[in-house]
Amino acid sequence: MKPTPRITLYRRWLQAEQGLAFDSYDDLWRWSVTDLRAFWGSIWRYFDLQSPTPFRTELVAPVMPGAQWFPGAQVNYARQVMRHADAAHAAGHPAIVFQNERMAAPVAIAWPELRRQVAALAQALRGMGVVRGDRVCAYLPNTPHAVVAFLACASVGAIWSVCSPDMGPVAVLDRFRQIAPRVLIAVDGQVYGGVAHDRRPVLREVLAALPSVEHLVLLADVDAGASPDEFATATRQAHDFAALTRGEASFEPEWLPFDHPLWVVYSSGTTGLPKAIVHGHGGVMLEALKGGLHNDVGPSVETGDRFHWYSSTGWIMWNAQLGALLGGTTICIFDGNPGGLHAKTGVADWATLWRFAGAAGCSFFGAGAAFFASCLKAGVEPMQVADLSKLRAVGSTGSPLSDECYRWIWDHCPKVDGEDIWLDPISGGTDFAGAFIAGNRELPVIQGEMQCRCLGAAVEAWSEDGRSLIGEVGELVCTQPMPSMPLYFWGDEGGARYRDSYFDMFPGVWRHGDWIRIVAHPETGCSGAIIYGRSDATINRHGIRMGTAELYRAVEAQPEVLDSLVVDLEYLGRESYMPLFVVLRDGLTLDAALERRLRDAIKAGLSARHVPNEIFQVAAIPRTLSGKKMELPVKKLLMGAAPETVFNRDAMANAAAVDWFARFAADRAGRDHRASSSRCSASRRGCRWR
Repeated sequence: MKPTPRITLYRRWLQAEQGLAFDSYDDLWRWSVTDLRAFWGSIWRYFDLQSPTPFRTELVAPVMPGAQWFPGAQVNYARQVMRHADAAHAAGHPAIVFQNERMAAPVAIAWPELRRQVAALAQALRGMGVVRGDRVCAYLPNTPHAVVAFLACASVGAIWSVCSPDMGPVAVLDRFRQIAPRVLIAVDGQVYGGVAHDRRPVLREVLAALPSVEHLVLLADVDAGASPDEFATATRQAHDFAALTRGEASFEPEWLPFDHPLWVVYSSGTTGLPKAIVHGHGGVMLEALKGGLHNDVGPSVETGDRFHWYSSTGWIMWNAQLGALLGGTTICIFDGNPGGLHAKTGVADWATLWRFAGAAGCSFFGAGAAFFASCLKAGVEPMQVADLSKLRAVGSTGSPLSDECYRWIWDHCPKVDGEDIWLDPISGGTDFAGAFIAGNRELPVIQGEMQCRCLGAAVEAWSEDGRSLIGEVGELVCTQPMPSMPLYFWGDEGGARYRDSYFDMFPGVWRHGDWIRIVAHPETGCSGAIIYGRSDATINRHGIRMGTAELYRAVEAQPEVLDSLVVDLEYLGRESYMPLFVVLRDGLTLDAALERRLRDAIKAGLSARHVPNEIFQVAAIPRTLSGKKMELPVKKLLMGAAPETVFNRDAMANAAAVDWFARFAADRAGRDHRASSSRCSASRRGCRWR
């Protein structure tokens, strides 16, 4: 018998408890974005959130920015997580299943053990003098240690912030220096792709530039002999992570105001310092629990769910995966290279994560869209390398999932109750720690589309003059506030940068910066959605605007192409110039025949207007740490900006990729200058000078 979808259970509860019945999902969604107090109050009650004091109202006023949610309520993220510990443990469900590259098999961390370690580290933080509002920063990989450290921090009311240890000192300091941490929790090194990287030199550089740090907690992970004593100074004490989490302590998380800051996360801005975005305990909790309805993930004690979404600690999907713990779901985390080197061949092994998913018994497997494209290109056969009998859902995010990847997932993942596995592509952002567009187990999945607008997310496609569009591409906007929207940006006195980031185009309406098309499906009572890429990296050829994702679908469908990037360079008073850059399979070269096929594919998939001026083969496409193509920085570089002003190499997944583009930009600038000089000479020869 098929399990009842979580969103169906919620709808039944609404009818039984509040007398609310809806004929379709669209009707439910419209209620959720028009009666905000009733909807978000229902999420509070459905998940039985608790507060020692009552809230005065769910929402003071529906304004953006500045909405005040659940005034008077007190919550704590860590307390909500541990509400599930005893029942889940009694039923035999662990809190965490973990594996890294060095481990032959996953290990399970029981709920009581997680609670014990969190309580011990929280007690240690209090002993260091940490109080609510202090910042505790971490330089940690995606391991259970990071989960323990975050929950300990949350339990005492300190503000958490984390950087992945693959980030360099400049990127780390650009983030942590803004918030002046009192405590830094850091790892000695990281193993990635089979190579051990000693991060202690980076740690020394970071500490030297962070005089606010009074205590360092060192996790000796790669080098068992790493000692915290080498980092102690007259003004800084050093502690061993293992020692601090070894003892016993009572678990006593503080009750905090609903909007008490939980963490600081960062945008991947290409110029200036990254935006230091502050989210609150209560808003993040509500958004994460609501997200479980869309991902159809519930308490493991009821469903047996094991939830995995591959991420580093530097991506908001790490935070999103932690959110499953709020609902009592076992999380499965993997630290290392998802395309790890094969032990025998020494080449990229894109089956690594699938083997982990099978060994960990994952019921939900999520990753970035680029991961699935890599599996497709590499010819991975998931069911031949792993026992995926417990898998019943696949999630994707980070960039639009191509039609070919939809088909690959359906063809290469197990059938569930005789049907294609449920595919759950989502789209949201670091900015509000949630999703705008996501899945719904009740609805059919249409290739190339995401299933629905999320409950409580008043998402629309708007024209430049603020008209709502159906069936047309427009700016993704959110017309009503959500509890997980930023409280503020750290250091943004007066909130000017916050307002400029989201409300500059449409005052009082959140503009997210993506192109979106809402697709009506009257026959199912739902509206799907398609994301077309960033609206600040638009192709605008001969007056026809197009998101870059459309072009990537056409180009990357070619079997020779592993990756691609396109930019449209518009010069005042001049024809636009649009180059396309492609990464090909090993051993292949861009020849005239392939170039012709690429142009034909673009012409057929988009239009003749969108065929690039030139096509170039490159070794790699510049990407952020979260895997996003860096379209806008490349565009600015080719428009004349210096590389160091548009690329933060320490915050990139493949900084070496910048060098080729920098040389290309310099060569193009030289050619433009020579052409301009030639035109000027010709002009002078034909002029009469006065």
